[in-house]
Amino acid sequence: MESMKLKHDINPFLLHIINFVILVYTCITFIPWYLFSGSRHAIAKSKQIKAKPVNSRPGSAYRSVNSLHCLASVLYPGCDTLDKAFKYARSKFKDRELLGTREILKEEDEIQPSGKVFKKVILGNYHWLSYDEAFSKAKKFGDGLLVLGQQPRTNIAIFCETRAEWMITAQACFMNNFQLVTLYATLGGPAIVHGLNETEVTTIITSKELMQTRLKSIANQVPLLRHIITVDGKPTTWAEFPKGVIVHTMTSVEAMGEKVDNMLGNKQRLKPMPSDTAVIMYTSGSTGVPKGVMISHCNLISGITGMAERIPNLGEKDVYIGYLPLAHVLELSAELVCLAHGCRIGYSSPQTLSDQSSKIKKGSKGDVSALKPTLMAAVPEIMDRIYKNVMSRVNEMSSFQRNLFILAYNYKMDQLSKGCSTPLCDSFVFRKVRMLLGGKIRVLLCGGAPLSAATQRFMNICFCCPVGQGYGLTESSGAGTITEVWDYTTGRVGAPLVCCEIKLENWKEGGYFNTDKPYPRGEIVIGGQNITMGYYKNEERTQHDFRIDDNGQRWLCTGDIGEFHSDGCLKIIDRKKDLVKLQAGEYVSLGKVEAALKNLPLVDNICVYASSFQSYVIGFIVPNHKELKELARKKGFKGNMEEICNSAEMEKEVQKLLAEAARTANLEKFEVPLKIRMSPEPWTPETGLVTDAFKLKRKELTAHYQEDINRMYGTKLK
Repeated sequence: MESMKLKHDINPFLLHIINFVILVYTCITFIPWYLFSGSRHAIAKSKQIKAKPVNSRPGSAYRSVNSLHCLASVLYPGCDTLDKAFKYARSKFKDRELLGTREILKEEDEIQPSGKVFKKVILGNYHWLSYDEAFSKAKKFGDGLLVLGQQPRTNIAIFCETRAEWMITAQACFMNNFQLVTLYATLGGPAIVHGLNETEVTTIITSKELMQTRLKSIANQVPLLRHIITVDGKPTTWAEFPKGVIVHTMTSVEAMGEKVDNMLGNKQRLKPMPSDTAVIMYTSGSTGVPKGVMISHCNLISGITGMAERIPNLGEKDVYIGYLPLAHVLELSAELVCLAHGCRIGYSSPQTLSDQSSKIKKGSKGDVSALKPTLMAAVPEIMDRIYKNVMSRVNEMSSFQRNLFILAYNYKMDQLSKGCSTPLCDSFVFRKVRMLLGGKIRVLLCGGAPLSAATQRFMNICFCCPVGQGYGLTESSGAGTITEVWDYTTGRVGAPLVCCEIKLENWKEGGYFNTDKPYPRGEIVIGGQNITMGYYKNEERTQHDFRIDDNGQRWLCTGDIGEFHSDGCLKIIDRKKDLVKLQAGEYVSLGKVEAALKNLPLVDNICVYASSFQSYVIGFIVPNHKELKELARKKGFKGNMEEICNSAEMEKEVQKLLAEAARTANLEKFEVPLKIRMSPEPWTPETGLVTDAFKLKRKELTAHYQEDINRMYGTKLK
């Protein structure tokens, strides 16, 4: 924690005086129970055991202390499917606001100094649909889909940005037992075509913008497509679409459903069973084409039951801001949790989230300022962006202001480590930082990739709220672990949720064993009703990643390596595969990138490296001496091989060639190494950096180049 402190330039004697003044003023201003009773409570809770192994045998599964004897599976009695959960919520919170959409008042084109034109918006207030109104729209839309010929237990796709209509579509499908195929709005054309054709959908729900851009270019590659439904815009027929494809609007389909509601009755309705598939969720893609994960009603119900238990006092006073992709299991699960507890969900996007977001006109308010949410989910990239933005502003402050901020920051860090609160600092020093997210956030949940300790500590301190790290996969319905709100430790992901259990299995090749001391280590294997049914039309991969034990419980082999601490909390320490998820959620297959770039004549050997705490890829290269010397000659650089390899100028030139080769190999932009380190010496078995078969030893290479990794990622403290 000492290394996380910010540096100041205050005289040590003055520092002690200011610390003393802050302490005295805090004690005088705020009554003792506010400062200390809660602190003792937090300290006591932090020492509690959160999870235990179910027996004393090595490799035994860990369970939350709240579900040692029985795993939780339903939020409310009898609500074992998603349509029942929504029906229950509608009856309980009928007239309360549920889904909020912000009105667009004005759109303007803003010309940048570079000549580029950015579209800026001025937004008004949020307009809300109540629980009853949202339920009614979902029912009408579902009935309209039946009119269009959609049958229960058949697939229907949604390819759309996060918005209220996405959730209404999902609920319509849950009510009528349609299997909702979800595709990221950012997926590339081939991945979209693969998902639509593999699931044999005839109907897709999308937005007008995506229809006019992404779908228009690939519609002729989806031969079974018959209906496109836009959630906005006017009905139209597009000449670009293949003959027989009809474009509808969501409003027109709802009108169809309203007209035939009485005629349909229950004849064509087939209500879902808990084991029926609710969602086929296509991942953002790793190696090859994306996989469709089959998630049943009971999988999602179980998962959101576990998540809800970790959010204290969840209820009608809470406001959640939805801006992450609803095609991601983290966002879908978070919104389903909120819907089931009477919360309001206001919709946003990364481009309109804050006052400083790219589409918000200068001087107008972003969505967090208008909505003032109490709950928010985020991925590490978003949190890192906020962290860097705030720290850049701190560096621009006057010397006095900067030192006061740093002093308060370090003071609060010390107090948090003791379990103490700092109401004075929160009210006067960190208030403006808190306002960046609306000022009322009480719980921040981070998932999708590891969150750096420095960023987590910063969010805890400056936003004056707990930051919970979660661990889960699409294959586990997003559920696995979440840290307790009073747990301010960093680098851990918490104890198993009440819906699942987790065990660590030995991985001999990696040297991890569940008998290791002081902490058991091994591959993380998750079991429970939240474990999904496998991959759509991919039995071989399903058999590899999933298993069923003698008691009929499904288990997921995650490929991640973890260790359990003495209080039952899990820490992720490694991964079996050379697959790395970057901070924005993109998967990078290191082997795939290496194979593509190794064909470059300049490259004799290459090791690609990526950290889940970073947003880009780097690489280590053994260059071909002849090719590199020729390149140096052309660029006018003189020197021996070691000097050429150590030249920052030559590193940039080689990186450009790698980027060109990556484009030729059709690699994604995020897969291209942005920085490199060249080695004048080859990697041989004698160096210990490759095996006898000259396969890369990634751990040894990482250790060997650790200083260069720090340099290229800029992680060394200054």
